[in-house]
Amino acid sequence: MTLKKRLTTILIIALCVSGIYGVGRLGITVPHNEETQIEDNFLFGRRETLYLWYTDEALTDYLNSVAVSYSEYQDDVRVVPVYTSGREYLETINQASLHGEELPDLYIASNDSLEKAYLAGLASEIELPEGVLSVDNFFPETAVNAVTYHDKQIAYPFYFETSCFLYNETYLEDWARAQIEAENDVQMAEEAQAQLESEGQSAGDDGDGVEDDTSVGEEGTEEDDSVISAEAVEAKVAEALPKTIDDIRSFADVYDAPEQVEAVFKWDVSDIFYNYFFVGNSIDVGGKHGDDADSIRIYNENAIKCMRVYQNLNQFFSIDTKEISYDSVLQDFIDGKIVYTVATTDALSKIEAAKAEGDFAYEYGISMMPDVSEELGSASLSVTQCVVVNGYSVKKEMANNFAVYLTEYATDSLFTRTGKLPVCDSNGTYSDPNKAAFLEEYTYSIPMPKMIETSNFWVELEITFAKIWEGEDANGDLKALSEKIMSQVVGGEYEEEYIDVPEEVVEEYEDEEMTEGEEADADSDGGSED
Repeated sequence: MTLKKRLTTILIIALCVSGIYGVGRLGITVPHNEETQIEDNFLFGRRETLYLWYTDEALTDYLNSVAVSYSEYQDDVRVVPVYTSGREYLETINQASLHGEELPDLYIASNDSLEKAYLAGLASEIELPEGVLSVDNFFPETAVNAVTYHDKQIAYPFYFETSCFLYNETYLEDWARAQIEAENDVQMAEEAQAQLESEGQSAGDDGDGVEDDTSVGEEGTEEDDSVISAEAVEAKVAEALPKTIDDIRSFADVYDAPEQVEAVFKWDVSDIFYNYFFVGNSIDVGGKHGDDADSIRIYNENAIKCMRVYQNLNQFFSIDTKEISYDSVLQDFIDGKIVYTVATTDALSKIEAAKAEGDFAYEYGISMMPDVSEELGSASLSVTQCVVVNGYSVKKEMANNFAVYLTEYATDSLFTRTGKLPVCDSNGTYSDPNKAAFLEEYTYSIPMPKMIETSNFWVELEITFAKIWEGEDANGDLKALSEKIMSQVVGGEYEEEYIDVPEEVVEEYEDEEMTEGEEADADSDGGSED
């Protein structure tokens, strides 16, 4: 029996027990001669009510529809979605839980707030209905880590946000065709030359090779007229997709961009969410569950190297942090001004809307973020929105049942109605390769940590990125950042031991940039030394 069938069976059994045979559990006395009245009271007047709080208005219609559909499984439970302002969200939940008459039985919150919620009694360990697979058997490990606190799963993963590599597929296909044509031309020329030399030697007496040359020309024309297969173009595009940051730079050096293209690679360097992949594989804040104060490693050799690579990109892709924004970058991509960028999941809906309006005249693709270098990996940051069962709720069993339904079985229209990608891949959402690329990136991403002591880490890291982008010392800035965060964690002064990263590693990278510039200057001077 499939998981969905098992859950349906469980819910039907629960319906039968609580609705037909277990009416006494709800405190209803059943007069034998008033069956119709009792049915009406049961269905409309005696339902248990679950209150589900959320802060994102984009979810309103979707959650209302799920609340209605849930009654098909549990017609003795009424779910009421309640939109609440995001400001001081947990504090508002706490006050409602302590003093309100309609306290939230469940609420949607980001995984980084789970420690605060648990310590305040606003989150409890999940209690799965009998027969339903555990979260760690049904969701990516990243999602399990996101909702785990001190080895307890205290929420249900719902939907996620992360960053991926967005590219203009039309531009790459045009480039691929041009490359294949050029390669074919070179190959044909070499074959023609070889044939001329061979036939010239065999001709002997006449030696002019005119007739043979005409024959070769006809063959060449026939070859030129051949159609480049879609498979060949696709393979060339896949080959061109960058595996490292250096690959992007190499492509930019040789790419003959269309007139409207203003930048090969451009991204929001002012926002940590689009920058984090540079250091995501080199630093650790809280271990795999983001809750371990003994597992913090911000200042290290690889992180310094990654930040120096990031800094050197300012010389290659000049981007002003004061003028850039994610919205402006995405609009430039839609306008065909950018080949590559870094985007979050909202790009999918925005680009499709632009295509529908006739404002996006290209095809596009999503792939995983490139590594920093062949030696230094990358990892994006991710935020998982979770469904949390309130520790103060007296209806935890009902709340857990609905949480399973919401996060595992009612996600088929989540993206189409809200633009949000579900963590659970059970309803065909990820048959689309671009959506699937986001899920793959999420699977290897780093969840935001839960520790209260490091809650300002992201603001401080963003400031550090900005300083390094503008030319400050990456080693010193990372050291200062680590010392500040560790001082908060240990509750006192903290000093990192200085790491002496050999300068020649950085100079070799920078010298490569300088050499390219010097070669360009030499070419423009026309070889004056001669």
